[in-house]
Amino acid sequence: MSHHHKHRQSPSTEQPSQANDFDLIIVGGGLTGSALAVALADTSLRIALVDAHAPSRPPEWPAQWDNRVYAISPGSADLLAQIGCWGHLTNDRLQRVAQMVVSGDSGGVINFSAFDIGTEELAWIVESSEMACELWTTVSRQRNVTCFCPASPVRLQVGDAVAELTLEGGQVLRGKLVVGADGRESWVRQQMGLSSQHDPYNELGVVANFRTELSHFGTAYQWFRADGVLAYLPLAGGAGDDHGKMISMVWSAPEALARELLALPAEELAFRVANAGENKLGQLELMAPAAGFPLKLVRVPQVVAPRVALIGDAAHGIHPLTGHGVNLGFQDVRVLADVIRTARPVDDLGDMRLLSRYQRARREEVVMLQSITDAMRKLFASNAPGLSVLRNVGLSLTDKLTPLKSMLIRYALER
Repeated sequence: MSHHHKHRQSPSTEQPSQANDFDLIIVGGGLTGSALAVALADTSLRIALVDAHAPSRPPEWPAQWDNRVYAISPGSADLLAQIGCWGHLTNDRLQRVAQMVVSGDSGGVINFSAFDIGTEELAWIVESSEMACELWTTVSRQRNVTCFCPASPVRLQVGDAVAELTLEGGQVLRGKLVVGADGRESWVRQQMGLSSQHDPYNELGVVANFRTELSHFGTAYQWFRADGVLAYLPLAGGAGDDHGKMISMVWSAPEALARELLALPAEELAFRVANAGENKLGQLELMAPAAGFPLKLVRVPQVVAPRVALIGDAAHGIHPLTGHGVNLGFQDVRVLADVIRTARPVDDLGDMRLLSRYQRARREEVVMLQSITDAMRKLFASNAPGLSVLRNVGLSLTDKLTPLKSMLIRYALER
């Protein structure tokens, strides 16, 4: 185990065959894949990281902001701090969420405030590319990681003693454990025949960033509407008097409405989004074209097989109702890194007894969060008469039941 694999710039250089022997092969260098590699930086494990392309920032960065943002829970921020990445994120791109206001479609409101439960923030709003680029930079400097990028896997064979991953150019990587961190359409999951149940919502998530007339003061807003779920997430942008006057909007809408929104001219879209959000932040101005992505729930009953483990969206695509998908992924990283780290030198990292510890530790939380978001979505999407009243009474009641409310917040925070 003491053998340190030197980082090679060019994966295509012909090397003696043992150069392609690794302890761990991670397929997918997105947020969870690269975070797992970084979490194992201080071990003597030889790690291979395979991805088709390195992450990049928006074309006119830093003037332009990434449309895709995440609500990073304090638990995930802790993990990123422990592995040495949080402190390197650009400070003026991080927005602390001090409170969250959730509204029903006829008046019910719940206010979540960090102050209520004695924490400094409910979450941090961070651009996807800001985290991805920082993690990738760290990985590419890491002495025990060899990056194969750009590279695409074409075959995965699992043997008794080792797994073999063949890349498009014919190169074969051997490892004790292959981790699939390759997203909700996971190639690794398909190769292993690990079943996945896809539950398409026939909805699109429409995302766009706006300048706002009024300051958001670190408040996130969410509206459960008859036509989907709309969220305003506060962004850290804006200088001087305009500070705090930027948001990222996510509207999970039925496909027909989503396509209609995506086709609107900038001013009309801004008007529609401001109106749907009760003009809470005054007039809106679109900063860059909106984008849409299909929403579906992916349930994966088994996230491990001999020599293979799935993490992140490969293990559980969830509806981005709460922006928590990435936090589940970071918790996968925390648990799997612990399992790998506490393995004894005689243990085989690909052994099912070891891997099932990871699966057991994660199952309960993933199922619980999937069920909660799915149930909330179904409740709010249903047009049955009387449900609107129930929804809003439910919301207002929850606001009065402080213990239940703080449980909900804590649940959201620790994930």
